[in-house]
Amino acid sequence: METIALWLSRTSDYIYLYILIFMLVFCGLYFSFRTKFAQIKLFPNAVKLISEKTSDSKKVSAFQALMICTASKVGTANIAGVATAIAIGGPGSMFWMWIMAVIGCASSMAEATLAQIYKTKHGDNFVGGPAYYIHKALNLKWLGKIFSGLFLFCFLFGFNSLQAHNMSSSLKYYIKNYENTCWPYLIGILFAVGVLYVVLGGIKRIGFVTSYLVPIMSCLYILLGLGIIIANFSRIPEVLSYIISSAFDFKAILGGTGGNAILIGVKRGLLSNEAGMGSAPNAAATADTSHPAKQGIIQILSVFIDTVLICSTSAFIVLFSNVNINKDIIGMPLMQQVMHSYLGDFGVHFITFSIILFSFSAIVGNFGFCEPNILFINNNEKFIKFIRILGILPIIFGCITSSSVAWDLADISMALIAILNIIIILLLSNKYLVCFKDYISQKKLGLNPVFNSEKNSIKTECW
Repeated sequence: METIALWLSRTSDYIYLYILIFMLVFCGLYFSFRTKFAQIKLFPNAVKLISEKTSDSKKVSAFQALMICTASKVGTANIAGVATAIAIGGPGSMFWMWIMAVIGCASSMAEATLAQIYKTKHGDNFVGGPAYYIHKALNLKWLGKIFSGLFLFCFLFGFNSLQAHNMSSSLKYYIKNYENTCWPYLIGILFAVGVLYVVLGGIKRIGFVTSYLVPIMSCLYILLGLGIIIANFSRIPEVLSYIISSAFDFKAILGGTGGNAILIGVKRGLLSNEAGMGSAPNAAATADTSHPAKQGIIQILSVFIDTVLICSTSAFIVLFSNVNINKDIIGMPLMQQVMHSYLGDFGVHFITFSIILFSFSAIVGNFGFCEPNILFINNNEKFIKFIRILGILPIIFGCITSSSVAWDLADISMALIAILNIIIILLLSNKYLVCFKDYISQKKLGLNPVFNSEKNSIKTECW
Protein backbone atom coordinates (compact mmCIF):
# COMPACT_ATOMS: atom_id res chain seq x y z
CA MET A 1 0.00 0.00 0.00
CA GLU A 2 2.91 2.36 0.66
CA THR A 3 4.18 1.83 -2.90
CA ILE A 4 0.70 2.47 -4.32
CA ALA A 5 0.30 5.59 -2.18
CA LEU A 6 3.69 6.94 -3.36
CA TRP A 7 2.84 6.27 -7.02
CA LEU A 8 -0.53 7.99 -6.70
CA SER A 9 1.04 11.02 -5.02
CA ARG A 10 3.72 11.46 -7.70
CA THR A 11 1.22 10.95 -10.53
CA SER A 12 -1.14 13.52 -9.02
CA ASP A 13 1.59 16.14 -8.59
CA TYR A 14 2.85 15.63 -12.15
CA ILE A 15 -0.59 15.95 -13.80
CA TYR A 16 -1.47 19.12 -11.92
CA LEU A 17 1.93 20.82 -12.03
CA TYR A 18 2.69 20.24 -15.71
CA ILE A 19 -0.73 19.96 -17.35
CA LEU A 20 -3.89 20.91 -15.48
CA ILE A 21 -2.84 24.19 -13.84
CA PHE A 22 -2.06 25.70 -17.23
CA MET A 23 -5.24 24.36 -18.82
CA LEU A 24 -7.47 25.66 -16.00
CA VAL A 25 -5.91 29.12 -16.05
CA PHE A 26 -5.96 29.41 -19.84
CA CYS A 27 -9.59 28.26 -20.12
CA GLY A 28 -10.79 30.49 -17.29
CA LEU A 29 -9.00 33.57 -18.62
CA TYR A 30 -10.17 32.89 -22.17
CA PHE A 31 -13.84 32.88 -21.17
CA SER A 32 -13.31 35.75 -18.74
CA PHE A 33 -12.01 38.05 -21.44
CA ARG A 34 -14.50 36.88 -24.08
CA THR A 35 -17.42 37.68 -21.72
CA LYS A 36 -15.75 40.78 -20.22
CA PHE A 37 -15.52 39.13 -16.80
CA ALA A 38 -19.24 38.40 -16.65
CA GLN A 39 -18.68 36.21 -13.58
CA ILE A 40 -18.14 39.43 -11.62
CA LYS A 41 -20.51 41.81 -13.39
CA LEU A 42 -23.47 39.42 -13.44
CA PHE A 43 -23.31 38.35 -9.80
CA PRO A 44 -26.41 40.43 -8.82
CA ASN A 45 -28.27 38.94 -11.78
CA ALA A 46 -27.39 35.43 -10.56
CA VAL A 47 -28.95 36.19 -7.17
CA LYS A 48 -32.20 37.29 -8.84
CA LEU A 49 -32.37 34.24 -11.12
CA ILE A 50 -32.54 31.65 -8.31
CA SER A 51 -36.04 32.82 -7.39
CA GLU A 52 -37.48 32.00 -10.84
CA LYS A 53 -40.23 29.39 -10.84
CA THR A 54 -40.49 26.43 -13.20
CA SER A 55 -43.21 26.13 -15.83
CA ASP A 56 -44.15 22.78 -14.28
CA SER A 57 -43.96 22.00 -10.54
CA LYS A 58 -42.88 18.45 -11.37
CA LYS A 59 -39.70 19.71 -13.01
CA VAL A 60 -36.43 20.67 -11.33
CA SER A 61 -36.21 24.40 -10.59
CA ALA A 62 -33.13 26.55 -11.09
CA PHE A 63 -32.69 26.67 -7.31
CA GLN A 64 -32.95 22.88 -6.95
CA ALA A 65 -30.41 22.38 -9.75
CA LEU A 66 -28.11 24.83 -7.99
CA MET A 67 -28.49 22.93 -4.71
CA ILE A 68 -27.82 19.56 -6.36
CA CYS A 69 -24.69 21.10 -7.83
CA THR A 70 -23.67 22.76 -4.57
CA ALA A 71 -24.43 19.61 -2.54
CA SER A 72 -21.64 17.76 -4.30
CA LYS A 73 -19.25 20.70 -4.16
CA VAL A 74 -19.96 21.58 -0.55
CA GLY A 75 -18.50 18.56 1.16
CA THR A 76 -15.59 17.55 3.30
CA ALA A 77 -13.19 19.36 0.94
CA ASN A 78 -14.54 22.62 2.34
CA ILE A 79 -13.57 21.67 5.88
CA ALA A 80 -11.00 18.87 5.93
CA GLY A 81 -9.68 19.86 2.49
CA VAL A 82 -8.95 23.46 3.50
CA ALA A 83 -7.29 22.31 6.73
CA THR A 84 -5.17 19.85 4.73
CA ALA A 85 -4.23 22.53 2.18
CA ILE A 86 -3.07 24.94 4.88
CA ALA A 87 -1.14 22.23 6.75
CA ILE A 88 0.67 20.98 3.62
CA GLY A 89 0.83 24.01 1.31
CA GLY A 90 0.75 26.78 3.89
CA PRO A 91 -1.77 29.65 4.30
CA GLY A 92 -0.90 30.89 0.81
CA SER A 93 -2.79 27.95 -0.72
CA MET A 94 -6.03 29.71 0.30
CA PHE A 95 -5.10 32.73 -1.82
CA TRP A 96 -4.67 30.51 -4.87
CA MET A 97 -8.01 28.87 -4.14
CA TRP A 98 -9.63 32.34 -4.30
CA ILE A 99 -7.85 33.15 -7.56
CA MET A 100 -8.88 29.86 -9.15
CA ALA A 101 -12.48 30.42 -8.01
CA VAL A 102 -12.70 33.79 -9.77
CA ILE A 103 -11.04 32.50 -12.94
CA GLY A 104 -12.84 29.18 -12.85
CA CYS A 105 -16.25 30.82 -12.58
CA ALA A 106 -16.01 31.80 -16.24
CA SER A 107 -15.39 28.18 -17.26
CA SER A 108 -18.24 27.02 -15.03
CA MET A 109 -20.63 29.45 -16.74
CA ALA A 110 -19.62 28.08 -20.15
CA GLU A 111 -20.01 24.39 -19.32
CA ALA A 112 -23.36 24.88 -17.53
CA THR A 113 -24.75 26.89 -20.46
CA LEU A 114 -23.62 24.26 -22.96
CA ALA A 115 -25.30 21.58 -20.83
CA GLN A 116 -28.57 23.53 -21.02
CA ILE A 117 -28.29 24.04 -24.78
CA TYR A 118 -27.76 20.35 -25.51
CA LYS A 119 -29.93 18.81 -22.78
CA THR A 120 -32.50 16.14 -23.62
CA LYS A 121 -35.71 14.81 -22.12
CA HIS A 122 -35.84 11.69 -19.97
CA GLY A 123 -39.38 11.06 -18.77
CA ASP A 124 -40.60 14.19 -16.99
CA ASN A 125 -37.09 15.51 -16.40
CA PHE A 126 -34.22 16.97 -18.39
CA VAL A 127 -30.77 15.36 -18.46
CA GLY A 128 -27.50 16.59 -19.90
CA GLY A 129 -23.84 17.30 -19.28
CA PRO A 130 -20.49 17.01 -21.05
CA ALA A 131 -21.25 13.55 -22.49
CA TYR A 132 -24.36 14.98 -24.12
CA TYR A 133 -22.76 18.08 -25.63
CA ILE A 134 -19.84 15.96 -26.82
CA HIS A 135 -22.35 13.72 -28.62
CA LYS A 136 -24.84 16.30 -29.90
CA ALA A 137 -22.51 19.19 -30.74
CA LEU A 138 -19.48 17.25 -31.96
CA ASN A 139 -21.22 14.01 -33.05
CA LEU A 140 -18.72 11.94 -31.05
CA LYS A 141 -20.89 9.55 -29.04
CA TRP A 142 -17.96 7.18 -28.40
CA LEU A 143 -16.03 10.02 -26.76
CA GLY A 144 -19.11 10.92 -24.74
CA LYS A 145 -19.23 7.38 -23.40
CA ILE A 146 -15.55 7.53 -22.47
CA PHE A 147 -16.21 10.76 -20.59
CA SER A 148 -19.20 9.20 -18.82
CA GLY A 149 -17.13 6.19 -17.78
CA LEU A 150 -14.37 8.41 -16.39
CA PHE A 151 -16.97 10.56 -14.69
CA LEU A 152 -18.59 7.61 -12.93
CA PHE A 153 -15.17 6.40 -11.77
CA CYS A 154 -14.31 9.87 -10.47
CA PHE A 155 -17.51 10.59 -8.59
CA LEU A 156 -18.64 7.15 -7.48
CA PHE A 157 -15.21 5.83 -6.60
CA GLY A 158 -12.80 8.75 -6.20
CA PHE A 159 -15.08 11.35 -4.62
CA ASN A 160 -17.44 9.07 -2.71
CA SER A 161 -14.55 7.23 -1.09
CA LEU A 162 -12.91 10.55 -0.16
CA GLN A 163 -16.08 11.94 1.40
CA ALA A 164 -16.57 8.71 3.33
CA HIS A 165 -12.92 8.69 4.44
CA ASN A 166 -13.13 12.18 5.89
CA MET A 167 -16.38 11.34 7.65
CA SER A 168 -14.90 8.15 9.05
CA SER A 169 -11.66 9.80 10.17
CA SER A 170 -13.66 12.25 12.29
CA LEU A 171 -14.68 9.33 14.52
CA LYS A 172 -11.08 8.61 15.58
CA TYR A 173 -11.60 11.21 18.30
CA TYR A 174 -14.28 9.08 19.92
CA ILE A 175 -13.04 5.51 19.40
CA LYS A 176 -9.63 4.46 20.68
CA ASN A 177 -7.41 2.73 18.09
CA TYR A 178 -10.23 3.29 15.57
CA GLU A 179 -8.39 2.04 12.46
CA ASN A 180 -7.68 -1.37 13.98
CA THR A 181 -11.26 -2.10 15.02
CA CYS A 182 -14.33 -3.25 13.12
CA TRP A 183 -15.89 0.21 13.43
CA PRO A 184 -14.69 1.58 10.04
CA TYR A 185 -16.47 -1.30 8.31
CA LEU A 186 -19.66 -0.92 10.37
CA ILE A 187 -19.75 2.86 9.89
CA GLY A 188 -19.17 2.43 6.16
CA ILE A 189 -22.03 -0.05 5.83
CA LEU A 190 -24.48 2.09 7.84
CA PHE A 191 -23.56 5.21 5.87
CA ALA A 192 -23.88 3.33 2.57
CA VAL A 193 -27.37 2.07 3.45
CA GLY A 194 -28.56 5.61 4.25
CA VAL A 195 -27.21 6.95 0.96
CA LEU A 196 -28.70 4.04 -0.99
CA TYR A 197 -32.19 4.82 0.33
CA VAL A 198 -31.99 8.37 -1.06
CA VAL A 199 -30.38 7.60 -4.43
CA LEU A 200 -32.78 4.79 -5.30
CA GLY A 201 -35.49 7.45 -5.24
CA GLY A 202 -33.97 9.08 -8.33
CA ILE A 203 -33.10 12.67 -9.19
CA LYS A 204 -36.24 14.18 -7.63
CA ARG A 205 -35.54 12.65 -4.20
CA ILE A 206 -31.89 13.69 -4.48
CA GLY A 207 -32.99 17.24 -5.37
CA PHE A 208 -35.48 17.33 -2.49
CA VAL A 209 -32.93 16.18 0.12
CA THR A 210 -30.15 18.48 -1.05
CA SER A 211 -32.40 21.55 -1.42
CA TYR A 212 -33.08 21.36 2.34
CA LEU A 213 -29.92 19.84 3.79
CA VAL A 214 -27.33 21.97 1.96
CA PRO A 215 -28.70 25.43 2.89
CA ILE A 216 -29.29 24.46 6.53
CA MET A 217 -25.91 22.93 7.23
CA SER A 218 -24.04 25.57 5.20
CA CYS A 219 -25.73 28.37 7.14
CA LEU A 220 -24.98 26.74 10.51
CA TYR A 221 -21.33 26.28 9.62
CA ILE A 222 -21.00 29.81 8.24
CA LEU A 223 -22.71 31.26 11.35
CA LEU A 224 -20.23 29.47 13.60
CA GLY A 225 -17.35 30.69 11.49
CA LEU A 226 -18.80 34.21 11.48
CA GLY A 227 -18.91 34.15 15.27
CA ILE A 228 -15.24 33.13 15.40
CA ILE A 229 -14.31 35.79 12.82
CA ILE A 230 -16.16 38.52 14.77
CA ALA A 231 -14.44 37.42 17.99
CA ASN A 232 -11.09 37.78 16.20
CA PHE A 233 -12.05 40.76 14.05
CA SER A 234 -8.95 42.79 14.93
CA ARG A 235 -6.74 39.98 13.59
CA ILE A 236 -8.27 39.90 10.09
CA PRO A 237 -5.65 42.23 8.50
CA GLU A 238 -2.89 40.17 10.11
CA VAL A 239 -4.28 36.87 8.78
CA LEU A 240 -4.97 38.26 5.30
CA SER A 241 -1.42 39.62 5.17
CA TYR A 242 -0.14 36.19 6.27
CA ILE A 243 -2.14 34.45 3.53
CA ILE A 244 -0.93 36.80 0.78
CA SER A 245 2.71 36.84 1.88
CA SER A 246 2.69 33.03 2.06
CA ALA A 247 1.14 32.85 -1.41
CA PHE A 248 4.15 34.70 -2.85
CA ASP A 249 6.83 33.02 -0.75
CA PHE A 250 8.88 31.95 -3.76
CA LYS A 251 11.43 30.13 -1.63
CA ALA A 252 8.66 27.82 -0.41
CA ILE A 253 7.17 27.57 -3.91
CA LEU A 254 10.46 26.44 -5.41
CA GLY A 255 11.19 24.10 -2.52
CA GLY A 256 9.34 21.12 -3.97
CA THR A 257 6.03 20.16 -5.57
CA GLY A 258 4.53 18.39 -2.55
CA GLY A 259 4.25 21.55 -0.44
CA ASN A 260 3.80 24.05 -3.27
CA ALA A 261 1.12 26.57 -2.22
CA ILE A 262 -0.01 27.07 -5.84
CA LEU A 263 -0.22 23.34 -6.54
CA ILE A 264 -2.10 22.58 -3.32
CA GLY A 265 -4.36 25.62 -3.79
CA VAL A 266 -5.30 24.55 -7.31
CA LYS A 267 -5.88 20.92 -6.24
CA ARG A 268 -8.05 21.77 -3.25
CA GLY A 269 -9.73 24.63 -5.13
CA LEU A 270 -10.73 22.40 -8.05
CA LEU A 271 -11.85 19.61 -5.72
CA SER A 272 -13.88 22.13 -3.78
CA ASN A 273 -15.61 24.26 -6.45
CA GLU A 274 -15.18 21.88 -9.45
CA ALA A 275 -15.23 24.83 -11.87
CA GLY A 276 -14.48 23.64 -15.40
CA MET A 277 -14.16 19.95 -14.59
CA GLY A 278 -17.51 18.89 -16.08
CA SER A 279 -19.51 18.13 -12.94
CA ALA A 280 -21.75 21.20 -12.61
CA PRO A 281 -23.22 20.79 -16.13
CA ASN A 282 -24.85 17.50 -15.11
CA ALA A 283 -26.91 19.31 -12.49
CA ALA A 284 -27.36 22.51 -14.53
CA ALA A 285 -28.97 20.59 -17.40
CA THR A 286 -31.81 19.33 -15.15
CA ALA A 287 -33.23 22.83 -14.59
CA ASP A 288 -36.36 24.05 -16.34
CA THR A 289 -35.51 27.57 -17.47
CA SER A 290 -36.32 29.93 -20.34
CA HIS A 291 -32.74 30.50 -21.51
CA PRO A 292 -29.61 28.30 -21.28
CA ALA A 293 -27.42 31.20 -20.18
CA LYS A 294 -29.54 31.67 -17.05
CA GLN A 295 -28.34 28.43 -15.50
CA GLY A 296 -24.79 29.26 -16.54
CA ILE A 297 -25.02 32.58 -14.69
CA ILE A 298 -26.53 30.86 -11.63
CA GLN A 299 -23.39 28.69 -11.42
CA ILE A 300 -21.54 31.81 -10.25
CA LEU A 301 -23.37 31.41 -6.94
CA SER A 302 -22.32 27.78 -6.57
CA VAL A 303 -18.63 28.66 -6.82
CA PHE A 304 -19.16 31.69 -4.57
CA ILE A 305 -20.93 29.67 -1.85
CA ASP A 306 -18.35 26.94 -2.02
CA THR A 307 -15.05 28.79 -2.09
CA VAL A 308 -15.63 32.41 -1.04
CA LEU A 309 -18.03 31.62 1.81
CA ILE A 310 -17.42 28.11 3.13
CA CYS A 311 -13.75 27.50 2.28
CA SER A 312 -12.82 30.99 3.51
CA THR A 313 -14.74 30.33 6.71
CA SER A 314 -12.71 27.16 7.25
CA ALA A 315 -9.45 28.97 6.50
CA PHE A 316 -10.12 31.75 9.03
CA ILE A 317 -11.22 29.21 11.65
CA VAL A 318 -7.90 27.37 11.25
CA LEU A 319 -5.67 30.45 11.08
CA PHE A 320 -7.28 32.27 14.03
CA SER A 321 -6.67 29.26 16.28
CA ASN A 322 -3.62 28.71 18.47
CA VAL A 323 -3.14 25.16 17.24
CA ASN A 324 0.32 24.27 15.93
CA ILE A 325 -0.28 23.62 12.22
CA ASN A 326 2.09 21.16 10.54
CA LYS A 327 2.08 18.25 8.12
CA ASP A 328 1.86 15.64 10.87
CA ILE A 329 -1.84 16.27 11.54
CA ILE A 330 -4.13 17.01 8.58
CA GLY A 331 -7.79 16.75 7.61
CA MET A 332 -10.47 16.14 10.20
CA PRO A 333 -8.14 15.46 13.18
CA LEU A 334 -6.65 18.93 12.61
CA MET A 335 -10.09 20.57 12.35
CA GLN A 336 -11.18 18.82 15.54
CA GLN A 337 -8.13 20.16 17.37
CA VAL A 338 -8.88 23.63 16.03
CA MET A 339 -12.52 23.53 17.11
CA HIS A 340 -11.52 22.18 20.53
CA SER A 341 -9.28 25.21 21.00
CA TYR A 342 -12.34 27.46 20.56
CA LEU A 343 -15.24 25.58 22.12
CA GLY A 344 -13.83 22.57 23.92
CA ASP A 345 -15.67 19.27 23.46
CA PHE A 346 -18.73 21.04 22.02
CA GLY A 347 -16.60 22.34 19.15
CA VAL A 348 -15.40 18.82 18.38
CA HIS A 349 -18.95 17.45 18.47
CA PHE A 350 -20.21 20.27 16.23
CA ILE A 351 -17.53 19.82 13.56
CA THR A 352 -17.96 16.04 13.62
CA PHE A 353 -21.72 16.37 13.15
CA SER A 354 -21.13 18.92 10.37
CA ILE A 355 -18.73 16.65 8.52
CA ILE A 356 -21.19 13.75 8.68
CA LEU A 357 -23.93 15.91 7.12
CA PHE A 358 -21.55 17.45 4.57
CA SER A 359 -20.35 13.98 3.59
CA PHE A 360 -23.88 12.62 3.27
CA SER A 361 -25.14 15.51 1.13
CA ALA A 362 -22.00 15.47 -1.03
CA ILE A 363 -22.28 11.74 -1.74
CA VAL A 364 -25.99 12.08 -2.50
CA GLY A 365 -25.19 15.04 -4.76
CA ASN A 366 -22.54 12.96 -6.52
CA PHE A 367 -25.18 10.40 -7.45
CA GLY A 368 -27.29 13.25 -8.84
CA PHE A 369 -24.36 14.26 -11.03
CA CYS A 370 -23.82 10.68 -12.15
CA GLU A 371 -27.44 10.06 -13.16
CA PRO A 372 -27.21 11.56 -16.69
CA ASN A 373 -23.91 9.79 -17.32
CA ILE A 374 -25.40 6.44 -16.32
CA LEU A 375 -28.32 7.11 -18.70
CA PHE A 376 -25.92 8.09 -21.48
CA ILE A 377 -24.04 4.80 -21.27
CA ASN A 378 -27.13 2.59 -21.00
CA ASN A 379 -30.71 3.81 -20.58
CA ASN A 380 -31.86 0.61 -18.91
CA GLU A 381 -33.56 0.61 -15.51
CA LYS A 382 -31.75 -2.52 -14.31
CA PHE A 383 -28.38 -1.09 -15.37
CA ILE A 384 -29.17 2.20 -13.60
CA LYS A 385 -30.02 0.43 -10.33
CA PHE A 386 -26.93 -1.76 -10.66
CA ILE A 387 -24.64 1.29 -10.95
CA ARG A 388 -26.37 2.99 -8.03
CA ILE A 389 -25.82 -0.05 -5.84
CA LEU A 390 -22.25 -0.50 -7.13
CA GLY A 391 -21.55 3.15 -6.29
CA ILE A 392 -22.23 2.41 -2.63
CA LEU A 393 -19.22 0.10 -2.28
CA PRO A 394 -16.59 2.91 -2.49
CA ILE A 395 -18.19 4.43 0.62
CA ILE A 396 -17.09 1.37 2.58
CA PHE A 397 -13.66 1.45 0.88
CA GLY A 398 -13.22 5.10 1.82
CA CYS A 399 -13.91 4.37 5.47
CA ILE A 400 -11.07 1.84 5.66
CA THR A 401 -8.40 3.30 3.33
CA SER A 402 -5.54 5.69 4.17
CA SER A 403 -5.75 9.47 3.91
CA SER A 404 -3.10 9.79 1.17
CA VAL A 405 -4.74 7.15 -1.05
CA ALA A 406 -8.19 8.74 -0.63
CA TRP A 407 -7.03 12.28 -1.52
CA ASP A 408 -4.70 11.35 -4.39
CA LEU A 409 -7.20 8.98 -5.98
CA ALA A 410 -9.79 11.75 -5.96
CA ASP A 411 -7.30 14.26 -7.39
CA ILE A 412 -6.18 12.00 -10.25
CA SER A 413 -9.68 10.89 -11.29
CA MET A 414 -10.82 14.52 -11.14
CA ALA A 415 -7.91 15.65 -13.32
CA LEU A 416 -8.76 13.16 -16.08
CA ILE A 417 -12.31 14.42 -16.60
CA ALA A 418 -11.26 18.07 -16.16
CA ILE A 419 -8.66 17.81 -18.93
CA LEU A 420 -11.16 16.28 -21.36
CA ASN A 421 -13.95 18.71 -20.45
CA ILE A 422 -11.73 21.79 -20.82
CA ILE A 423 -10.71 20.73 -24.33
CA ILE A 424 -14.37 20.19 -25.28
CA ILE A 425 -15.75 23.49 -23.93
CA LEU A 426 -12.96 25.37 -25.71
CA LEU A 427 -13.92 23.62 -28.96
CA LEU A 428 -17.56 24.64 -28.37
CA SER A 429 -16.76 28.16 -27.19
CA ASN A 430 -18.47 29.80 -30.19
CA LYS A 431 -21.77 28.03 -29.40
CA TYR A 432 -21.59 29.22 -25.82
CA LEU A 433 -20.71 32.79 -26.75
CA VAL A 434 -23.58 33.00 -29.27
CA CYS A 435 -25.98 31.92 -26.53
CA PHE A 436 -24.46 34.23 -23.93
CA LYS A 437 -24.60 37.26 -26.24
CA ASP A 438 -28.22 36.46 -27.09
CA TYR A 439 -29.07 36.56 -23.37
CA ILE A 440 -27.24 39.86 -22.83
CA SER A 441 -28.87 41.52 -25.85
CA GLN A 442 -32.36 40.57 -24.63
CA LYS A 443 -31.56 41.79 -21.11
CA LYS A 444 -30.49 45.16 -22.49
CA LEU A 445 -33.92 45.47 -24.14
CA GLY A 446 -35.57 44.89 -20.75
CA LEU A 447 -36.91 41.46 -21.74
CA ASN A 448 -37.02 38.19 -19.85
CA PRO A 449 -34.63 36.29 -22.14
CA VAL A 450 -36.10 33.34 -24.04
CA PHE A 451 -33.85 31.20 -26.21
CA ASN A 452 -34.67 30.35 -29.81
CA SER A 453 -32.26 27.78 -31.25
CA GLU A 454 -33.21 28.38 -34.90
CA LYS A 455 -32.68 32.11 -34.58
CA ASN A 456 -29.22 31.47 -33.15
CA SER A 457 -28.38 28.72 -35.70
CA ILE A 458 -27.80 26.05 -33.05
CA LYS A 459 -29.36 22.62 -33.53
CA THR A 460 -30.95 21.41 -30.27
CA GLU A 461 -33.66 19.07 -28.97
CA CYS A 462 -35.31 21.19 -26.28
CA TRP A 463 -35.10 24.76 -27.57
